[in-house]
Amino acid sequence: MGGPVRSGRPGAGAGGAVRRGVPAGLLVPALVGVAFLLLPLVGVLARTDWPSLLHHLTTPQVTQALRLSLVVSGWALLLSLLMGVPLAWLLARVPFPGKALVRSLVLLPMVLPPTVGGVALLLAFGRRGVLGPWLESTFGLTLPFHTAGAVVAAAFVAMPFLVISLEGALAGLRPSLEETAASLGAGPLRVFATVTLPLLAPALAAGAALTWARALGEFGATITFAGNLPGATQTLPLQVYLLLQDSPEAATSVSLLLLVIAMAVLVALRGRWTGGAVREARATPPEGAAAPADPAGFADLGAPEEGPTLEKPPIRPGAGVGAGPAPAPAAGESDLRAELTGYTRFPLTAPAGTTIAVVGPNGAGKTTLLRALLGLTPRAHAEVLLGGRDVTRLPTHRREVAWVPQDGALFPHLSALANTAYGLRARGVPRAEARWQAREWLTRLGVGELAGRRPAQLSGGQAQRVALARALAARPRLLLLDEPLAALDQTTRARVRHTLRRHLAGFGGVCLIVTHDPVEAVSLADRVLVLEGGEAVQDAPPAEVTRHPRSPWVARMLGGNAWEGTAGPDGTVELAGGGLLTTAPGEATPPGPGAPVLAVIAPEAVSLHLARPEGSPRNVWAGTVRELTAVGSRLRVLVTSPEVPALVAEITPAAAADLGLTDGTRVWTAVKATEVTVVGL
Repeated sequence: MGGPVRSGRPGAGAGGAVRRGVPAGLLVPALVGVAFLLLPLVGVLARTDWPSLLHHLTTPQVTQALRLSLVVSGWALLLSLLMGVPLAWLLARVPFPGKALVRSLVLLPMVLPPTVGGVALLLAFGRRGVLGPWLESTFGLTLPFHTAGAVVAAAFVAMPFLVISLEGALAGLRPSLEETAASLGAGPLRVFATVTLPLLAPALAAGAALTWARALGEFGATITFAGNLPGATQTLPLQVYLLLQDSPEAATSVSLLLLVIAMAVLVALRGRWTGGAVREARATPPEGAAAPADPAGFADLGAPEEGPTLEKPPIRPGAGVGAGPAPAPAAGESDLRAELTGYTRFPLTAPAGTTIAVVGPNGAGKTTLLRALLGLTPRAHAEVLLGGRDVTRLPTHRREVAWVPQDGALFPHLSALANTAYGLRARGVPRAEARWQAREWLTRLGVGELAGRRPAQLSGGQAQRVALARALAARPRLLLLDEPLAALDQTTRARVRHTLRRHLAGFGGVCLIVTHDPVEAVSLADRVLVLEGGEAVQDAPPAEVTRHPRSPWVARMLGGNAWEGTAGPDGTVELAGGGLLTTAPGEATPPGPGAPVLAVIAPEAVSLHLARPEGSPRNVWAGTVRELTAVGSRLRVLVTSPEVPALVAEITPAAAADLGLTDGTRVWTAVKATEVTVVGL
């Protein structure tokens, strides 16, 4: 009585879903398959002569074969690394004709019978082979029936494991990590040593371990190509083959040794080859999780008059030359002049100290513009002069351009502090000084207490602030921000936006910010560049773009109704979607009849009525409410009409209640002619 109520469905308890999800028709053969793989191993364990195990493994023949196997597998691993790593890089990163054929050649030794591989090696490198006579006459090198031949045979069958492991890791490595490192001033060698290689280390280690284990156990190709000569080519697998004829107990003992080595390699890999996930030591905080308390961070962000400013950070006691964040580029030394061709086709100029917000619909070319300025995309080309210096043909790391991509591209193997200091270190700032400056920037962006965490231990918003701090710390001449605040919640976004605005006010370079947020565009930028289809539709101050948007997308982004049409006589607009709109003469010269125009109507200028209104409105249409959305303290109402395109009205909740608005309510919409702004396209 009073106990938990259990479901009457079969298997509804713990694990019920699992029991229902495993059909017996699959479970039985699966278990048979496991037994099929397990029984041979059990057989080795059951038939091992345990009392004589040590004696069997320490005989002169076995120890000699073991030493030779270690030598051969070691040299085979080295040979595989020398050839396999560049080959994996080419397959993963370089497009070239015949790549599929090359990849097939890499996989071929894995499916080729080992003895056939040995025959193929003999026909290639033997004394009567394709290259054998040349190798012997030129270098005095004879491979068949020599230890070198055993090394070649082992490398031939084992190298594919290394190539496959490394190619997969390279293909999965985000290019933005290496590109961001280059944009922070790191040259190719530094990028490889500090970013690429550390991230590839687990895959490289896994591939190397598999390659070594496969080379250690190679039999067929070795005996066919190199023979079975004691002390020269008779490796441990070949010794097992011989012992099976004279001493099966000893053969079982040596087989157990090879089995233990193979299992040790698999255990050491911990699922890297089999696909198991290696979990982080600590759980990743959920997206949007609050950062730890930061008394030195956000408390000062909203008060410019209190605490240190971004432009003049405090100097440490006793600090010498170079203390404090690196100086911003001097005004006049970082003006931007660029001519873009390809997918993006327009000139771009900006004096030093200018911030440009780049807006436009998806696919408009915003990110392509930034990547063209970095020299990182074949889609577009940019002739770039920065401070009068032509950087067009310079590599990315020498352009003095910092970039924050959409995903932040934090280096996962480095802490937040090391990430932020990366650009400073790449530009030659001493380690201690770079770390101090990095900590200052992290504190200013409210993540100072997270300096020791790695990116996997940060929420999305925290990681984005670290990425922003890393770019700001580098003090570039050109700063490129691709939606830098998109991952932040509204409160944090406002504070970080305030901090960013303070920094940009004293920034002597040029900054381009890609954004979909009209508040960011208006509050951060001196100019708004509107892109559509790779072309610049409008480039003007925010106030001008707000009053007279020349793009329907921008008008909608700013919250207005934007209708395309054609200018008619007497101030009318023939709408592209059907209908006629009456306008009032404005201050600007109206477009001539027949000219393409954009009619913009603010949502608050649209009034809603249950009956047809009388009086001054010149534009009145019947429609149906299709959607109500809360925006702050007001409601936005989407009204569709057969007479004109969909129209958005903004009203108070009280007005909506008075009208009894719900989805499907029939209403009348009215817009005064004086509330319509017409812009020529």
